[in-house]
Amino acid sequence: MSTRPIRSRFAPSPTGYLHLGGARTALYAWALARHAGGTFVLRIEDTDLERSTPEAVQAILDGMKWLDLEHDEGPHYQMQRMDRYREVLAQMRAAGSVYPCYCSPQEVEAMREAQRARGEKPRYDGRWRPEPGKTLPPVPEGVQPVLRFRNPADGEVTWNDFVKGEITIANREMDDLIVARPDGTPTYNFCVVVDDWDMGITHVIRGDDHVNNTPRQINILKALGAEVPEYGHVPMILGPDGEKLSKRHGAVSVMQYDDDGYLPEALCNYLARLGWSHGDDEIFSREQFVEWFDVAHLSRSAAQWDPKKLNWVNHHYIKQADVARLAALVAPRIERRGGIVAGGVDLPTAVLLLRDRAETLEQLADAAMLFYAPFKDDAALREQHVTAAVRPAIAAFATAAADIEWKREAIAPLLKQVLAAHSLKMPQLAIPLRVLVAGQTHTPSVDAVLELFGRETVLARIAAGLDAV
Repeated sequence: MSTRPIRSRFAPSPTGYLHLGGARTALYAWALARHAGGTFVLRIEDTDLERSTPEAVQAILDGMKWLDLEHDEGPHYQMQRMDRYREVLAQMRAAGSVYPCYCSPQEVEAMREAQRARGEKPRYDGRWRPEPGKTLPPVPEGVQPVLRFRNPADGEVTWNDFVKGEITIANREMDDLIVARPDGTPTYNFCVVVDDWDMGITHVIRGDDHVNNTPRQINILKALGAEVPEYGHVPMILGPDGEKLSKRHGAVSVMQYDDDGYLPEALCNYLARLGWSHGDDEIFSREQFVEWFDVAHLSRSAAQWDPKKLNWVNHHYIKQADVARLAALVAPRIERRGGIVAGGVDLPTAVLLLRDRAETLEQLADAAMLFYAPFKDDAALREQHVTAAVRPAIAAFATAAADIEWKREAIAPLLKQVLAAHSLKMPQLAIPLRVLVAGQTHTPSVDAVLELFGRETVLARIAAGLDAV
């Protein structure tokens, strides 16, 4: 590993939302910097003008903020660094490590087709590459050339990938990469190299779909006399069926998980374990993750996305979360469902009662509608459950309930007394009470629900229900 102060980076392209794979890469790069007391750099690689949008940039920034992956530098935007790229290109052209190529795209495709026909690997054949004693073709009039990097013809590129181990690629396997288009705009691999060099990046964590880019980037860095970062390529995340993660599996915007009721710390915890481990620990705080993080524990194997496991992790964090924070997150979800929070049952108390059964904030909001939805008297349920046999017990409960302390610790003994006096079992009384007070047959513990509704509401609904029978 490098002895320089660690500087890691996350460098997404704003051609869409921040997806799960990108979020995991950002998480690992952030943790690496935090563990070492280093610097985490955010860079927006926005040179794809046709596909990059301001909305996508904002989606990335929103996702990073929601996950609380705070950067120390940036965001740097590649489109704001064009003068620097052109400056480096000019230096490399003067040094002979970059040269103009006047082949049209059609000519390049034709040479590749001919190579395929001969059973050869399709590649640029170097016809405009300057060599001692070589005569180059005449420069065609009116043609703007691309610029190509003069890749070493012999030898090999080797790097010790801190995820995959040692990787060696022969230089003859790589042709001369285009580093600038005919209009002079630099290409992805070139911009990345200059950015990593200028920003002093020491460690690059990225998906293993970038492995083929790495030897090209290393050769360009060496041509510039720049220090080469350490590279680690993490395997992709697979869907539950073992196929590439797609939208049907949950490969959606990170912010969709916010909409779906997941806590950011739960998603971070789950993503961290999709390719990294610390023994058998499944649940850990951000502080523990930073303390334990070591690139040596990044997995070489692809991880599988498991929605049930994510729900399990989220359930844990919901049960542990600050109740006031949960209430603030659930309130707008209740209101979107037509519930009225203001002036109703104390929401933090309701959340405390309901959260143990909820895997997501959406489920918690659904459950909370018990207290915040407009009350609907269900005549059919009432007729079914509030029978002549149980009405005397309900009336007795209501009479005694007017004089007790309105706490579940007093409500529960009263229920037992009424049951004993009328020779009933708990469901025979609890279900009719739920129907009369909540308009449904299933709720959490009936004494807790009655306490939360409040004496006035409970007695009024019981009276109205008994009158209507």
